Amino acid sequence: MIDRDYAQFSRYTRGISEPRGPILLSGTQALVRMLLAQAQADRRAGRDTAGFVSGYRGSPLGSVDLEMWRAAKLLDAANVRFHPAVNEELAATAVLGSQKVETDPTRARDGVFAMWYGKGPGVDRSGDALRHGNAYGASPTGGVLVVAGDDHGCASSSMSHQSDLALIAWGLPVVHPASIADYVEFGLWGWALSRFCGLWVGFKAVTETVETVRTLDDDAGRAWSDALVLPPVDAGPDGLHWRWPDLPGPQIERRLEYKARAAAAFAAANPLERLAAPCASPKCLIAAVGKAYLDVLEALRIGGLTPDALARAGVALMKVGLVSPLSPALAALAVRVDEVFVVEEKAAVVEPLLKAHLYGAAPARPRIVGKHDEAGRPLLPSATELRPSRLAAALASRLGRYGLALREPDHARSPSVPPLALPKRKPFFCAGCPHNASTRVPDGSRAQLGIGCHALAAQMPERNTSGSVQMGGEGVDWIGQSPFVREPHIFQNLGDGTLFHSGHLAVRQAVAAGVNVTYKILYNDAVAMTGGQPIDGRLTVAQITRLMQAEGVRRIVVVTPEPAAYRTDGFADGVGVEPRERLDAVQRELRDARGVSVLIYDQVCATEERRRRKKAGAAAAARARPKVFINESVCEGCGDCQRQSNCLAVVPVDTEFGRKRQIDQQACNSDLSCLAGFCPSFVTIDGASGAPSRDRARADAALARVAQLPLPEAALGDAPYELAICGIGGTGVVTVAGVVALAAHLEGNVASTLNFSGFAQKGGAVLSHLRIARPSAALHQARIDTGRADAMIAADLVVASAGEALEMIRPGHTRIVANLHEAQTGAMLRDPDASVDVDAIDALLRACAGASRVASVDAHARVQAIGGALYGNMFLLGYAWQLGLVPVSLGALERAIDMLGADAPSNRRAFSYGRLEAAGGAHGAEGDGGEDGARGRQAPPSVDDRVESRAAYLAAYQDARYASRYRARVDAARAAGERIGDARLADAVAVNLFRLMACKDEYEVARLHTEPAFLDRIAAEFGPGARVSFHLRAPLAGWLSRDGGAQRAIRVGAGMLPALRMLAWLRRLRGTPFDVFGYLPHRRAERRLIAEYDALLDEVLPSVTAATADIALMLLDLPQTIRGYGEIKRRSIAEAALKRREWLARYRGARTGRAKFVPIVFERGQRESA
Repeated sequence: MIDRDYAQFSRYTRGISEPRGPILLSGTQALVRMLLAQAQADRRAGRDTAGFVSGYRGSPLGSVDLEMWRAAKLLDAANVRFHPAVNEELAATAVLGSQKVETDPTRARDGVFAMWYGKGPGVDRSGDALRHGNAYGASPTGGVLVVAGDDHGCASSSMSHQSDLALIAWGLPVVHPASIADYVEFGLWGWALSRFCGLWVGFKAVTETVETVRTLDDDAGRAWSDALVLPPVDAGPDGLHWRWPDLPGPQIERRLEYKARAAAAFAAANPLERLAAPCASPKCLIAAVGKAYLDVLEALRIGGLTPDALARAGVALMKVGLVSPLSPALAALAVRVDEVFVVEEKAAVVEPLLKAHLYGAAPARPRIVGKHDEAGRPLLPSATELRPSRLAAALASRLGRYGLALREPDHARSPSVPPLALPKRKPFFCAGCPHNASTRVPDGSRAQLGIGCHALAAQMPERNTSGSVQMGGEGVDWIGQSPFVREPHIFQNLGDGTLFHSGHLAVRQAVAAGVNVTYKILYNDAVAMTGGQPIDGRLTVAQITRLMQAEGVRRIVVVTPEPAAYRTDGFADGVGVEPRERLDAVQRELRDARGVSVLIYDQVCATEERRRRKKAGAAAAARARPKVFINESVCEGCGDCQRQSNCLAVVPVDTEFGRKRQIDQQACNSDLSCLAGFCPSFVTIDGASGAPSRDRARADAALARVAQLPLPEAALGDAPYELAICGIGGTGVVTVAGVVALAAHLEGNVASTLNFSGFAQKGGAVLSHLRIARPSAALHQARIDTGRADAMIAADLVVASAGEALEMIRPGHTRIVANLHEAQTGAMLRDPDASVDVDAIDALLRACAGASRVASVDAHARVQAIGGALYGNMFLLGYAWQLGLVPVSLGALERAIDMLGADAPSNRRAFSYGRLEAAGGAHGAEGDGGEDGARGRQAPPSVDDRVESRAAYLAAYQDARYASRYRARVDAARAAGERIGDARLADAVAVNLFRLMACKDEYEVARLHTEPAFLDRIAAEFGPGARVSFHLRAPLAGWLSRDGGAQRAIRVGAGMLPALRMLAWLRRLRGTPFDVFGYLPHRRAERRLIAEYDALLDEVLPSVTAATADIALMLLDLPQTIRGYGEIKRRSIAEAALKRREWLARYRGARTGRAKFVPIVFERGQRESA
């Protein structure tokens, strides 16, 4: 039965303004619901209150502001005001102001309940404000929750943090929900406590709760406002709440003591703690704090024990929600047992509080263990997150004392993985990201990183960027370092969000100190790292120039990709505007200036600009930048375009003639920086309208058969079903997990998702943990533990081969759908020959899970017929569902996809197409998940095929005689290979001689650009009205450009096609005295290469033996390293010449029996002059 009444905002309205019913919401959304529930409770109690929320975003609370804005209408109706702050400490100060309302004679409300939020470092930097706020206190009709986002596992932070320690030091009570099921209950309890005792209350939101999405009963927790017991307490001579004129003095500290005692009394009268099962005569107490409680429950479930079984053996299990002050319920039960085992994540907090409380309290104190056992041996880790598998051994050792045997399955230990040198999917800049250019530094300089996406430059060796300090301290460490080192200057990266938050003070300090530093203020017009939010205030480039000048900065320069369209109204005097192409020169100038200088790099965040274009629709399309396209036939595969742009939208593609580059049109944000690559293969298209895929008709015909497919059997069992999804940031991994969770929820089951994306952006690893269970079952924790995955969708093989993913696989149990598409990593942008060994990773997954349990398919290739790579993950979901790996009904899944929004029809098509592929209905019977099923791989061409295709190419390149010359040489290599029984010789000559003979000179570039097949492909992909322009870097372009063409290409439109066709026809002059291009030095060098290779063949082919074949192949393959155009090709020719010298000496030595090695020692500049 599908819940068709459920809508997106039901998560906020059910049980509050609508009848009750189950809801699905995230931890961040639970914070919103908590505010609505408190407003409702106050209305029900007749209190006229309002709500106030302020804080600063940061993972794991990176999307609080987004959720608040999305729920703005509901919050407004509940009189809750959301005001994101410039930084965390100012947010805390604003929250303090909300508590003054109750004593203000002009008040419009009885009081204001308030929420402060911030990640762990924000708690630290706000210490003074939070301490003052807590001392000031909370209104008896208001109350304050301090929501601290703690990243215990350092998933998306510079270091892990544990805020409860700091909050306790400042005198705040702290609660720790076990899951988001506790959020509303603990939130209402916290506000009630705050109102009662006058303290602010800490609310611990760890990554594994607040970033979870979970099915919940809509009950807003126990109705604390109705069921509260307000115990009598001694409020002291001045009461528990601040009143004017309460000037600074000891009375504030005295009042804090009364407040703390009142908090303990409130906790005793209204305990948050729960026993998992009644235990009449306990001998042992397991006190599990916060999230650790669910880890304990899951460890017990996996190990075959239940809380009732523990209780029968005299072991009580308590869920501890109050971290500080010490829970009175915990203290009361602890004195009745012989042993207390405190289970808490990270550093111990409750354990030392309990020890201090019980010290000397009774003649027979219980034995208390936790981080260490009674002998001082380590028991539970303090530096890592807890998981059921990490708890099992400690639990087993303690429970064994009471006759309880906890099974520890073999798969609870990490599987044995063969050592393989596999690539890593590290986070990377989005396609077209401004930081691809802005974080470059001149040779001889270095930069220091700051907080923001631009910090990813630290993992790019050529950026020479390192160092990290707290947010707002950027560059200040240089003040303490510079007097004692010989380095005269550094660059300091500073994001516009950080500048607005606190970074401008760092600039002020640097100016005051008079150090030599250039602040590169990276103005992107959005806080990209946490979701593209606007800066919390108004900040323009003009304002920055005036602010920097007012701070005493003398030299300020703005660099932007489009200076011609730039307005300088309101700029500070003397500020220059330079194009992006002059970034290096500008930085060199600023490097030589004394004192503090500022470079403002102005370019909108690529992803945010993409969102804005999508939102603007057709109007934006009319103003859109041109599309970039690479003519793969002209491309040499040198990778210079990737080095120049650092852009992930420039991707490798394997062709018949080797690895080339192409533009991923769906990833491309039209930054155009790839055009700086020294290559004539680039084409730009204006007026692109898009065109239907050439395979769309075939796809539509296949989709017509989807209704005939059998429905798989995938029923839920007694245990939760655990599905892992591994993929790349920005491709919809989280969306797919959300769709499945929503579908499970809609049909009455319970589900949870936990997404680990870290700094994923558009190129990093994303792991989604999805767990589904029957309503009567308990999901407990959200993470899939070691060896617990029932299924895995490996949307990216690199992510799936990482340790975090492999450890979830259970041999002989986990079923895997693997995407065989080779998605490039950031490292591949710097190495044109780097690749992902898809077959090796596929084999690794089969070795881990079992060969028959892995189904492989190239999803990227399959979805080209239905809209492209955007739908790859939804295709894989359909594929996995058809194989029975996703236990939700078809109707629920389709309803969940429809609830996604405008793109639902395309996503449904992709899902259905994946089903067809799995059933063998889209591309034949190749999707059955067998050993080689669904791979869709073509066998490599034979030597004869290579020769025929290349000979035909050379005939078109020059003439039949030229092709015959090529055939003759390959035939000679074939004969030599047959003589020694090695077919590799013919293949090597066929490939490498062709590379030299098919040199892409001016005639050939013109021919390839005017080929009808290429122009037809442009029209098919971009629409018949697309206007083509060519970006030429041949010598002809150099003669037409002012700087000789060394740095700049010229753009010529389609009107030049007749001239290009004429130039292509003139290829008949190639090699004759009338060949004007043949007199150029680089053309003579290219023809000399052919002669040298002929001479090499004359020497090697007659003399090669089986013993010398390997070194001969190294020689014959050298032309594959010669590629590119202009200076790039010249350098590769020089490097190949040095290798040829060394390897030919080795070959001659091996041939004569006198092995010879000629070491190459480079002096400075020798390589360039070789």
